[in-house]
Amino acid sequence: MVSLSEFFIYNTINQKKEVFKPIIPGKIKLYVCGITVYDYCHIGHARVSIAFDAIVKYLTWLGYEVTYVRNITDIDDKIIDRANANQESIEALTQRFIELMHEDFKRLGMDLPSIEPKATHHIPHILDMIQVLLDKKLAYIGQDGDVYFAVEQYLPYGELSHRKLEDLRAGERVEMVQSKHSPYDFVLWKKAKAGEPSFEAHWGPGRPGWHIECSAMATHCLGNTIDIHGGGFDLIFPHHENERAQSEGATGEHFVNYWMHVGFVQVDDQKMSKSLKNFFSIREVLEIYHPEVVRFFLLSSHYRSPINYSQEGLENAKNGLERLYLALNAVWQPNFVSYKQLADADKIVIQPYYDKFTQAMNDDFNTPLAIAVLFELAKEMNLTKNKILAIGLLELSGAIGLLLSVPEKYLKSFKSFKKSESDQLVLDEKTIEKMIIGRAQARLKQNFSEADRIRKDLESKGIIIEDTKDGTSWRRG
Repeated sequence: MVSLSEFFIYNTINQKKEVFKPIIPGKIKLYVCGITVYDYCHIGHARVSIAFDAIVKYLTWLGYEVTYVRNITDIDDKIIDRANANQESIEALTQRFIELMHEDFKRLGMDLPSIEPKATHHIPHILDMIQVLLDKKLAYIGQDGDVYFAVEQYLPYGELSHRKLEDLRAGERVEMVQSKHSPYDFVLWKKAKAGEPSFEAHWGPGRPGWHIECSAMATHCLGNTIDIHGGGFDLIFPHHENERAQSEGATGEHFVNYWMHVGFVQVDDQKMSKSLKNFFSIREVLEIYHPEVVRFFLLSSHYRSPINYSQEGLENAKNGLERLYLALNAVWQPNFVSYKQLADADKIVIQPYYDKFTQAMNDDFNTPLAIAVLFELAKEMNLTKNKILAIGLLELSGAIGLLLSVPEKYLKSFKSFKKSESDQLVLDEKTIEKMIIGRAQARLKQNFSEADRIRKDLESKGIIIEDTKDGTSWRRG
């Protein structure tokens, strides 16, 4: 852990990098919009969640006490439709996909958030907030029984997304519902329909709109004003714009000090999304690539930049991560001391790398530059075999959730599975070890042609053999 230091965040609402100043010194309140749980999580979800997981890890490493809230939306139209299609209860559907989400995220090296609230568990807080908005005339009950937020009564509306209502009128199609006072008004509470789940409210049974859920959960878990609010770039408008409006309208206080948004994952320069049917589930990708390769790939681009999903990009990530593990493996010992246990003279050896790493991360969490520092360290390790540098590499990479495996175990882990009938199946470790023993026996009998045949057979299946004075080792290439 290093001492607290100044760092910068690009604040979406002001469109510039700003020095971060926490509400409470040494503590950070962070809210990130989570998953609507009705299907498997895709790589777009992974990108946002890994970005903030790395940020939380880094801020904790710096010495901050981070309260990280990531919500779960467990009631909405898509969930209801999927449950009906499956002929199962909403509770069974959502619980199954929550568990699957946790499995996927854990494999990708993500920690659980400090708090993971579910929308259905916060109905009383949602009802209280809607009632305050009604009392303040910032909301009204429409002729159809839905409760709407009156956008034109909240003067700062549009500041976050940098849109003006007059521009919306001139250039965009805005849905007009007869019961709305204005086409820009959005639903806070949906009146119950036959056959749909509902909750009691004194203005009529129904269920919450999407935006009000996050306002209620964020303010309940973290207070009326929070340090950082994050999510995907696609949430800026209308979700975060609406969330800001109803939160500040209800509390009368400033809602968020720093808004952070993660860029899209693209496929062929189009946003990855279920509606475009060009998305890849996390599980599909992890059938082909090691979870840490996927994490490395997603952290190799700055969180605000779009990233193009491609096999070439993942292969580059696989090769880059392997270089780091190979450097670490060359000096690996199971009883490495921690960075904290190093003498001051040893810490000086890695101080320049610490400075470069923290400089990169303190500049709006620039993980690509931070990873470049890891490669600098690895290069020096390859030249010097200095174990002190290895401890520094472990310390810095761990600050963003990388290089958490034992190098030998990682290098022997799977890299890819059979993707078509013409592909070779991946060999399991027992088969590899058996072939290596057979090769050794052939060499002892001076049957070098057989030994070469086994080596070439292994190489054709992606297994690299290395003969040293200490014996034969192998890794997947």
